[in-house]
Amino acid sequence: MRLIFKGHDYKYAAEQMLLTLFPGERPVYEGGDGSTVTLAISRGKTWLTATAVLDWAGKRCRASARAEAAQLNGEPLNDDRVRQRILKLAFYRAGTAALGREPPWGAMTGVRPVKIPAKAMVHGATEAEAEAVLREVYRVSPSRRRLAMDCAKASLAARASLKRNEISLYIGIPFCPTRCAYCSFVSADVHKALKLVPSYVEALLGELDATGQALSKAGLTIHSLYMGGGTPTTLTSPQMARLLDAIRDSFDLSRCLEFTVEGGRPDTLDAEKLQTIFDHGADRMSINPQTMEDSVLRACGRPHKAEDVLRAYGEAVDAGFRDINMDLIAGLPTDTVDGFCRSLDRVIDLNPANITVHTLALKKGADLFEKRENLPSAEDVTKMVAYAEDRLRAVGYKPYYLYRQKYMSGSFENVGWSRDGRDCLYNIYMMEEVHTILSLGGGGMNKVNLPDGTLRRFHNPKFPEQYIEMLPGVLEQKQELFR
Repeated sequence: MRLIFKGHDYKYAAEQMLLTLFPGERPVYEGGDGSTVTLAISRGKTWLTATAVLDWAGKRCRASARAEAAQLNGEPLNDDRVRQRILKLAFYRAGTAALGREPPWGAMTGVRPVKIPAKAMVHGATEAEAEAVLREVYRVSPSRRRLAMDCAKASLAARASLKRNEISLYIGIPFCPTRCAYCSFVSADVHKALKLVPSYVEALLGELDATGQALSKAGLTIHSLYMGGGTPTTLTSPQMARLLDAIRDSFDLSRCLEFTVEGGRPDTLDAEKLQTIFDHGADRMSINPQTMEDSVLRACGRPHKAEDVLRAYGEAVDAGFRDINMDLIAGLPTDTVDGFCRSLDRVIDLNPANITVHTLALKKGADLFEKRENLPSAEDVTKMVAYAEDRLRAVGYKPYYLYRQKYMSGSFENVGWSRDGRDCLYNIYMMEEVHTILSLGGGGMNKVNLPDGTLRRFHNPKFPEQYIEMLPGVLEQKQELFR
C-alpha cells in the first residue's frame, strides 16, 4: 500500500497502523498496486485535525480524528505524541470502515499492551478504570482486554517481589545447531562457527567476572537470572558446567528467586547435560517443541521429532526440574487447526509449569519472510489462538505475560501461561521494563531503570565474532553503565 503524507512525516506511526490493519500489505512510497492512503494533519485555532483517505479493494473510505490544539505545548516529544495519536486514529477509523471489522487489539500498535493497564493501576486506577482505557481509547476486543488485565495483575504482583538494590541478569549464548525457517534471532549455526564457541565462552567469562565485581562494589544482588540465545544448550556439558560455575563464583545469588536456562531444542539436550545444568543451580528449564507434528517440524527446518521432545522432557524431570516451560507456535507452515490442537493437547498432558503460545511473526531476516509458502490462513490462526486460550484456562493455566510483534498472523500476540503461581519473573520484567536487566554476551540489551524514572538501553555487539573482538569496549560500556 502506498503511503502519502501531507503536513507531517510520521512514517513509523503510519507503518505501525498499516501492519495492524493490513498485515498482508507492505508500505511503499512510490508506485504500488493501486492501494493508497493519504494521511494529513492540519492545525486550526481550536483543533488539530488528522484525516485519512483510504483507497483499498475498490473502496474509498474517509475518516478524521482531532485533538485540542492547546494540547501542543512546544515540547517536541509531547507534540509528536499528540499528532501521532490522532493520525493513527484517523487511519484506524478509515481502515476498519474498509475492512468491516476491527482487529483483536483494536487501534493499539505497541508491542507491550500490558503496560497501559498496569501503569494505570500503579497510579491509582481501579481494575475497571484500567480496562476502560483499553476499551474506550484503544478499542481492544473483550478477549484481548481479559488477557491484558490478567497479565497486568501478574505484572503488579511481580513488581511487589522486587527489593531495593536488586537487578536481573540475562546471559546470551548466540549459537544454534541449525537455523529454523521462522527465526531471525542473531545466532551462529554451530556447524559453521564451531571454532568460535571456545573463544566466545572465554570472552563471556571475562564479562561475567568484570560485571560481578562491579555489582559487588555497587551493593547489588541478582533477583532473577535467565540464560537464553540462540540455544544455550548448544554448549557441551563441560562448557556448560564451566559457565555455570563462573556464574556462581561471580555473582551473589543468595536472593535469586529463579534461575532459568533455555534448553529450547530437544536435539541439544541429553540426560547428562540436563543433570549438569540442574546440579549447577538452575531451577527452570525451557524445552520448546514449537509443534508436536513431525511434518510441521520438517517444514520449519527442525531436525528433531516429537518423540525427542517427550524424551527430553522426561530427562529434565528425572534431573530434578519442576519448573519447565514449553513453547508452541500458532501459524507454522503446513500446520492445520487440528494439528495445532493436537500439539497443544500433547504438551498439556505433560503438565509443564509454563506453556508459551506464540503467534507466528514473519520477521525480516527469517527464511519465511520472503518464502511465505504453505502458511495457515488468518482464519485458521484465529481458531488456533482461541483454542489455546479456552483449553489452557479450562485446565488451570493463567496468562501472566504477553507481547506483540510486527507481521504477526492475525494481528495476535505471544502469551505465557503458568499454573500454580509459577510465573517466570524474568519474562515479566523483560516485557514490562519495570526493573533493571543487565545483559551479558553477544546480542544482549541492557535495560537500566534510572532513578529519575527513565529507561536507558545499552547494546552489546550482535554477532559472536564482534563480541569476541570488541570485548574491551563491552567491558568499558559496563563501567559506563554503572557510572
